[in-house]
Amino acid sequence: MSQETWEILCGMKTDDVELQLALQCAPLITGLKISNLLTISSDGFCLVEKIISGSFISMYPLLETEEKTVILLYQKERLEKYLRMMQVQKLLTEEGYPSCLLEDILPVLCEKYEAYAETKNDFPHELGLLLGYPPEDVEGFIRHRGKNCLCTGYWKVYADKERKLRLFEKYEYAKENLIQLLHYGLKMTEIIEICGSTAA
Repeated sequence: MSQETWEILCGMKTDDVELQLALQCAPLITGLKISNLLTISSDGFCLVEKIISGSFISMYPLLETEEKTVILLYQKERLEKYLRMMQVQKLLTEEGYPSCLLEDILPVLCEKYEAYAETKNDFPHELGLLLGYPPEDVEGFIRHRGKNCLCTGYWKVYADKERKLRLFEKYEYAKENLIQLLHYGLKMTEIIEICGSTAA
């Protein structure tokens, strides 16, 4: 992150929902990724719904507690297309999903994620697939139990390191841009609308 953006960030309220969307979901908002997780305080859930209402972004809450809410934000058509890839379907089947349809996967994933949150056992690593991570990296993570990766960025990389590092740089650049746009007065609804119209 550049010094200028860091200074801007230090002057902003970190619990602001719009800022958290920029920090956690810039790759999704700018069209670089098909999905992102957003973890916010539970009282911010309705505001997230309002911000993304009518946009190209869909949402599915994975975990709701008194303190926080974890939401999967995603571009529905792109995620559904990704889930139709043979390698992705194979991994989902291996992880016990009887169907590779998004509407069938999400409730099962939600149950697994909630169980993990309660026990801290058996994290559903297939969540990486719902986050659009390259299937070879999700498979590598599962097979190697998170060890022996080539590098770590937005996820642990097990193949094509240089391409993934360039992608991580783009994600960081997107995050900086959104932070700056918020700082200069744009609302997140406006940013999402602009990004949605350029993606269309």
